[in-house]
Amino acid sequence: VQLQASGGGLVQAGGSLRLSCVASGRTFSRYTVGWFRQAPGKDREFVAAIRGSNSFTVYADTVKGRFTISRDNAKNTVYLHMINLRPEDTADYYCAADNGIILSSVRQPSEYDYWGQGTQVTVSS
Repeated sequence: VQLQASGGGLVQAGGSLRLSCVASGRTFSRYTVGWFRQAPGKDREFVAAIRGSNSFTVYADTVKGRFTISRDNAKNTVYLHMINLRPEDTADYYCAADNGIILSSVRQPSEYDYWGQGTQVTVSS
């Protein structure tokens, strides 16, 4: 599976962006897809994930209520819709996929076998 993330940019605080993660592969619908982010000098952190089997979603507490993850399996695409953005959301955002993750492990970057390149999100105050 190859992943291509896009949609980042510069936005003012309170603004919104929609990130996209497009995947190759015919069995993408079975994969759990996660979004992670990494700010300069910080560790990569979990943002949100969506299961392949039932589209069950998981969110980090820091984004709950502001970010929404969704998927369109017909387009092999997972989206991350972000609203009410804050300066602390500034980071490189990465999508990742795997078809063997148990629900309790979706927050762990090490559990994902496939990664896309980052897309930069900058939120100005």
